[in-house]
Amino acid sequence: MTSDNRLAVQTVLDSTGLPAPTMVARADAVHVTLADPDDLARWMYALGGEIRRGVEISGASLWTLHTETPVRLNGTSVRVLVHVPVVSGEDVLAELRSAVAL
Repeated sequence: MTSDNRLAVQTVLDSTGLPAPTMVARADAVHVTLADPDDLARWMYALGGEIRRGVEISGASLWTLHTETPVRLNGTSVRVLVHVPVVSGEDVLAELRSAVAL
């Protein structure tokens, strides 16, 4: 299952050119870790989803986009969690801020 999930997300990456410097596949989801909030916006525009912001610790919080791959031929999709640390006070696109679930 883990390999299948990795392959599904890699296929999306190959077709969209989305950044994924670090990718960790698990049986229940694929985690992608980014360094730049602007890259998180690219993921949101390409795949949609909801952003959740973690609590601020030591001046930063972890923002996570909860999304999934497009539906495959077999009718399934893979859950993708895209993470980026955001330093307090950093400029973040308004579209990202408005997509954060309260």
